[in-house]
Amino acid sequence: MGWTDSHLHEFDIDGSRYGLPDPEEDFGEPCLDERKYAVGAFFHEGSRAEYHYDFGDSWRHLLVVERVVPLPTKGAKAECLAGARACPPEDCGGPYGYGDLLDALADPGNERHAEMREWVGPHFDAEAFDLETVNKQLRGAGAAAWRRGREQFYP
Repeated sequence: MGWTDSHLHEFDIDGSRYGLPDPEEDFGEPCLDERKYAVGAFFHEGSRAEYHYDFGDSWRHLLVVERVVPLPTKGAKAECLAGARACPPEDCGGPYGYGDLLDALADPGNERHAEMREWVGPHFDAEAFDLETVNKQLRGAGAAAWRRGREQFYP
């Protein structure tokens, strides 16, 4: 998605929740610690799961495994084949807040237009998608620098 992984998340797979347990934030039954499970144990052709990111904004995604291919011995372990549109900014209020943001940006007469343009910056383009940049980010996702940066949120 292009987000910074700075919010809690969970995967719901066959009725079980997997994520990074947080005793201060968990209400009810805690999720299973995702670090103790291998992705391959759950995902095979036809598998489905829900991915919930940022519990405040409540981004929910349905993941469907269309095809599983052997991992290459060298090169990227994940690759984006196609896409459309830019990643919504972090903390924009979830799907409804993002819709409001897009409405404000599209209408210079909107009372929040200038505020929202300043917040997202002058180069934000909701229609932009750069496949090369996405794949560079995916290649860096397993890098030591990425893991070190993530540790500030998940020690």
